Amino acid sequence: MNPKLSPQETENLLQILKVRFEKNKSLHQEIKWADVQARLESYSEKLWSLNEMEKTGGEPDIVGHDQATGEYLFYDCSAESPKGRRSICYDHEALEARKEFKPASSAVAMAAEIGIEILTEAEYRALQQLGKFDTKTSSWIKTPADIRKLGGAVFCDRRYDTVFIYHNGADSYYAARGFRGSLKV
Repeated sequence: MNPKLSPQETENLLQILKVRFEKNKSLHQEIKWADVQARLESYSEKLWSLNEMEKTGGEPDIVGHDQATGEYLFYDCSAESPKGRRSICYDHEALEARKEFKPASSAVAMAAEIGIEILTEAEYRALQQLGKFDTKTSSWIKTPADIRKLGGAVFCDRRYDTVFIYHNGADSYYAARGFRGSLKV
């Protein structure tokens, strides 16, 4: 399956991204929108993933640019964990382990479906340097294999003007916990 956006969907998404880009200039002061748009149009297969990030409430925006590869780095920059990606456990194994009250999906499965990566702890902390995120919600982050092997998973949030990392059973899920993703274009 190779999902693509229609020309109208592409135009709408590019307009949303451009408005957000202009509104949040402080995130990417050295970057010009014309360069971003040209890159997006050259890698149109990535537009579907960006659109899914947008549709699920992530409000993707550029947080970096790799000069060597030319890639732009998009993160979910919504103030709170994306609404369309909450009330989910960490991964498929955790979902299958639940005997009752299973959530609809998992963070790992949704990220794969969308075509994005779950933020690591370092990426989450870097995002928090750009603003205040998850002051009322929390977000699953990529869990180290040693922790996951023991049944746990980790998540982060921002409280008391501090970024915290916590642990929980990977099969847990809460209405205020989702996940944030990244995409390189």
